[in-house]
Amino acid sequence: MRSLFAKILLWFWSTLAITLIGSAFIEALNVNENASDKRAPVARLVTFQLEEARAAYETGGRPALRNFLATLRRVYDAEGVLADERGRDVLTGQDRSDLVRRAQRRPSFSYFRAGPSTVARAAEDGKYWFFFIAPHAPVSSWFLMPEHLFVLGLEVLLCYWLAWHFTTPVRKLQKAVERFGRGDLSARVGSTRRDELGQLARTFDRMASRIETLLTAERRLLLDISHELRSPLARLGVAVELARSGENLDSALNRIQKESDRLNGLVGQLLQVTRAEGDPSSLRRDPIRLDQLVRQLVEDSHIEAAARGCDLRFEKFEPVTVEGDPELLRRAVENVIRNAIRYSPRETAVEVSLARNDGRAIVDVRDHGPGVPEEALPRLFDAFYRVDSDRNRTSGGIGLGLSIARRAIELHKGAIRAKNAQPGLEVEMELPVK
Repeated sequence: MRSLFAKILLWFWSTLAITLIGSAFIEALNVNENASDKRAPVARLVTFQLEEARAAYETGGRPALRNFLATLRRVYDAEGVLADERGRDVLTGQDRSDLVRRAQRRPSFSYFRAGPSTVARAAEDGKYWFFFIAPHAPVSSWFLMPEHLFVLGLEVLLCYWLAWHFTTPVRKLQKAVERFGRGDLSARVGSTRRDELGQLARTFDRMASRIETLLTAERRLLLDISHELRSPLARLGVAVELARSGENLDSALNRIQKESDRLNGLVGQLLQVTRAEGDPSSLRRDPIRLDQLVRQLVEDSHIEAAARGCDLRFEKFEPVTVEGDPELLRRAVENVIRNAIRYSPRETAVEVSLARNDGRAIVDVRDHGPGVPEEALPRLFDAFYRVDSDRNRTSGGIGLGLSIARRAIELHKGAIRAKNAQPGLEVEMELPVK
């Protein structure tokens, strides 16, 4: 039996059947076993019959006793025997001492003995014994009763509902896992239960969402790598062919140098950040005057800003010292500044500021460009991600600058955020102050 539903249902049904049969059986046993207890209803009934039989015999003799026992037989469908202290039947003279000895032994579980069931009572003065002898009742008289069957049917329905309630979310989860395993990354359980099964389903949904995000990002990463890194390599190939032809050799060599430097710088940044992420203990922890570092980067980027027809301003700053790797922080801030310059319209300004707030240093870089769609903001710092409208622009970079900046900032226990400034995009880097 491999079905959890069938196992649970059979288990509950078996338990209920055993409970019902056992309770009915014990009730039948108690009819006889509790006769030794004077407070039990059966014991009181036999005591009353003893007194009545004695009164009938002592006042009316054997005829009165015979009439009483006949009435007892007709009403209760059982035999009554009144015996003297030696166990001799006062009506027939038959020796019934065996019944006296059996009553004095008080055997347990008399219901299992063959033959009729006997309940005995002795008079308080010891002169008489009265035996109430009833035939064993068939099983149907104490088990196959309408009340029992009704209760059993109701419990079967409740057990069926309980088993269905337990196994339905498991089956839904199994189907979702099967769909997910076949490649349907959108498969979800969508459970609203608040118990452990609901928590398990929601845990699977979160895991599935995370895996879907990672796999989607991986696929996009592969596509972007094939697209983005192929372009500078292709330009390198064209420049090499031009250099071989001997036509415009200086221009071809300059192009080769530019593309080589670009790829070399990209690989260097990736290696440096990846090495620091893989071994955080190797990260340098030097005191750094962040205001001096940002000012130097602004000055170094003025030429690039002027070439694009925009202005670069370091508007406000205050002395701030942080702790970390100077080169990683330089690359992070530089990538954000160069990204702002790249997307700034002509005759606009890129504004850079540095402030201290609650023990945190905040570097703010804002351009006055078109900004990005709101739905693209959470992915702006993903590797190789660029807004779709910029994918074919010659001014667009490879899409690693902001990703490297985020990884470098997070290595220093900081955070980086982006928001639309309307107009433009504002990127805020936050670092703990030493």
